[in-house]
Amino acid sequence: MTSVSVIIKALNEELHIAGAIESTLAALARIGGGEVVVADGGSTDATVAIASRYPVKLVQLERRQDARCGAGPQLGFQHARGRYICLIDGDMELAPGFLPAALDALATNAALAGVSGQVEERNLESLEYVRRTRRQPADMRAGEVDRLNGGGLYRRQAIEAAGYLSDRNLHGHEEFDLAVRLRAMGWRLQRLPVPFVGHHGHTTGAYKLLLRRWRSRYLAGSGEVLRASLGRPHFAATLRGLPEIRLWVAVIGSWLVAAGWLTAAPGIGSAAVGLAAVMLGPVALMSWRTGSVGIGTYSVVAWHLHSLGFLFGLLRPRIAPAEPLASRVLQSEGGERMERRSAHVTR
Repeated sequence: MTSVSVIIKALNEELHIAGAIESTLAALARIGGGEVVVADGGSTDATVAIASRYPVKLVQLERRQDARCGAGPQLGFQHARGRYICLIDGDMELAPGFLPAALDALATNAALAGVSGQVEERNLESLEYVRRTRRQPADMRAGEVDRLNGGGLYRRQAIEAAGYLSDRNLHGHEEFDLAVRLRAMGWRLQRLPVPFVGHHGHTTGAYKLLLRRWRSRYLAGSGEVLRASLGRPHFAATLRGLPEIRLWVAVIGSWLVAAGWLTAAPGIGSAAVGLAAVMLGPVALMSWRTGSVGIGTYSVVAWHLHSLGFLFGLLRPRIAPAEPLASRVLQSEGGERMERRSAHVTR
């Protein structure tokens, strides 16, 4: 069995897919080789054509409607053979020294299901990424963490024990969902103090990115992952691990307060004042806290869209997460072009 499979999940990543593949091939060469599986969600740009120039296994979803954040990793896992599974995005470049350090950490500590490293954000122009780097979430710091956002290296043994790598239903929070399932079984996760990837991210403006995430249903992810945990051993851990859900519920509550005020207000003037207080008060507070009117305004706008997405995700119907994704193999690992369709791959 191949020692390491690196899954590169991609959807319209023509600008960065070559860098992702080349950095991965170079990193694998440092540990004596492995396989690269490019899992494409149905790209309409040159992603597939560029990826096919390299000695990688290239697989693609057969149905474009199956494309979502949780489907990409699971598609790659269906076609991967490695004892260890490394997951990165198509707009990332794998650091050359990560795999040796990660393999050593897993060999040293049998309780670890997976490890990651430090993510270098290379797009600091968008308000979204400025806000993200300012917050410095705990799970991105070195040490034991509750999730491996951004990807990492996992034991196949742990993934198979958890049932599947990634929930195909999820439009977001797929790494967190995997983490809570693993931790519910007693596995641990760690972020190492070594470089993992350079992440290019989106170069679109913050509001355009927010609109893109709304259209792609990414904002439904928190509701979807909460629904996925209902009745499962990790339900409580899901609630604890996604404190933003409390914020989304509070925002939804503010909508009800605003609706009630508009209904009960004695006049248009009173209604307008009350509505302004409910809607603009948070903008003023966040602008003061962040020291930026732009970031404060963006934060509150994002809250409202995330809250609406949360509701939609909570109500969405689900497919059995371990059900194989219909896919086709476009190219074998040796570079041979193929067109083999498969609901799953038997390893």
